Amino acid sequence: MELQAPVAVDVPQLTLRAVVSGMAFGAILSLCNIYTGLKIGWGSNMSIAAALLSFGFWKVGQRFGARPYGILENNINQTAASAGASISSAGLVAPIPALAMITGQTLSWPLLSLWVFSVAIVGVAVAVSLRRQMLEVDKLPFPFGIATAETLREMYAKGKEAMARLYMLLSAAAVASVLKVVKEVLKLPKFGPNGSIPLGGAAAAKGAKVATLKNLGFAFDPGLLMVGVGALVGPRAATSMMVGAIAAWGIIAPRVLTLGWAPPGKLNADAGWFGATVKWFLWPGVAMMVAAALTSVLLSAPQIIAGLRSAAAASRGEKASRPHEMPRRTAAIGLAAVLVLSVTLQFALFGISAWVGVLAVLLTFALAVVAARVAGETGITPVGAMGKVTQLTFGAVDPGNVTSNLMAANVTGGAASQCADMLHDMKTGLILGAWSRHQATAQVFGVLAGAVAGCGAYLVLVPDPQAMLLTSDWPAPAVAQWKAVAELFRDGIGTMPPGSLVAMAWAGGAGAVLAAVERLAPKGISRWVPSPSAIGLAFIIPAYISVMMFIGGVASVVLKRVAKTWTERFLIVAAAGLVAGESLTGIAFAVKKIFEG
Repeated sequence: MELQAPVAVDVPQLTLRAVVSGMAFGAILSLCNIYTGLKIGWGSNMSIAAALLSFGFWKVGQRFGARPYGILENNINQTAASAGASISSAGLVAPIPALAMITGQTLSWPLLSLWVFSVAIVGVAVAVSLRRQMLEVDKLPFPFGIATAETLREMYAKGKEAMARLYMLLSAAAVASVLKVVKEVLKLPKFGPNGSIPLGGAAAAKGAKVATLKNLGFAFDPGLLMVGVGALVGPRAATSMMVGAIAAWGIIAPRVLTLGWAPPGKLNADAGWFGATVKWFLWPGVAMMVAAALTSVLLSAPQIIAGLRSAAAASRGEKASRPHEMPRRTAAIGLAAVLVLSVTLQFALFGISAWVGVLAVLLTFALAVVAARVAGETGITPVGAMGKVTQLTFGAVDPGNVTSNLMAANVTGGAASQCADMLHDMKTGLILGAWSRHQATAQVFGVLAGAVAGCGAYLVLVPDPQAMLLTSDWPAPAVAQWKAVAELFRDGIGTMPPGSLVAMAWAGGAGAVLAAVERLAPKGISRWVPSPSAIGLAFIIPAYISVMMFIGGVASVVLKRVAKTWTERFLIVAAAGLVAGESLTGIAFAVKKIFEG
């Protein structure tokens, strides 16, 4: 068990500069997660990056007269920054654009920011209520929280090491940024092998007698974003995505095109056919991910029941709050306030009836226990699983209502995921001896900054979701999943593409089996089981993304073998730098296009 410090007294924590730093870095890092979320449906934990950036900033500030920047101040900074950076899980890369694609409804920046803030703040309120049970009673590890605490301790014990990591973070960001600039200015294309696969039947009748590897998406992208993501997610997920890409786009796609179940794209030999064919592939891809997610939830039933029982027991026998914790009366008032805010906005913005809105908030508590326990034990917040469970729930509760299916589920799934993310930060604070009520305050300010910045970035990046998303440039796989499930409840299975129902059955079965083996097999075996979620994801993103992530995953393995010490010190921050550098530069080019247009 990690060494835990006693609760600190008379040590600066919730200072103005710590909160403002966290809000600023959270706003900036939220842009990275919005960008990568619309590319691959994933975001990254930014706590360590925020802690390094803040440490370096105030280290320089000391040369100009600033007082020393303490470890607990930096903890408040990383707490606020992490809350802001994780704002993408509140709906910006899944249900919100899915609603825009189906109904055309897009909120203005102020209203969208208010909506996203309301979803995230429900998660913060629930995290505050679950903190003591999850961290002090059940003592769940929350590995990202431990990693951040250990990093902070090491930074303040060895200042030179912290600066070395900061320089690595900034250097990697600079390299990725420069390469992105070169790519955009010179309009560098994707490149790769010139192989081809013969086609027949319906495809040949339309003039597509062969499909080149570039048609099918197999290429190398002259950028480092996905290489960095591959290094962050690790070799298992990256390899699983490569397996999925080969299966989907290399083996199944030619057969689907030949049978005429999906049309080929433009006959230009270098043209990608992703946009034309993904409408078929998203069904088996989504089926595999949904089946895997639900299987994992079902197999977690003992832990879920234990969590619900322990939470209920804690609420019955809870003692008076300690000074460093949020007072129970304040927490209760906060929960009531966020419930009223959420229900009011659901009705005012989307016409969702009050009882469905109340159900969405109340269901958050149950699913937050699930998400928190999974995240606490494994380090992985089950965003996908939460989304599918809530969509299925509201599809049954309010059938045929797309808006209710997406946006009520947005509250439940987004808030539960946000709650789990927040508990990682609370774990860091517990280890360092921070005041949890100060962290809760920092999280409120963090999600406010993240909501404003993240919503602005989303509206800049995809001003026209119906035309821009589910394309090779913006695959938006999480959007595809939410959209597909909502349309299925609305339209029924009769509107699905030919052959897709059988493909869903096979893919769903495979996802359930792989998830069960992954969950039940001994650890030495389970780590070799391909990730069904990653394979399913590879079905609904261009193959080149899987290729580049695979390169990053392989690079992480090679580096660990040939430079173990360097890898332990710098791999995570270097990979995060690559993601941040290209993401922020990509957003800058998007803004440039707006002014040019």
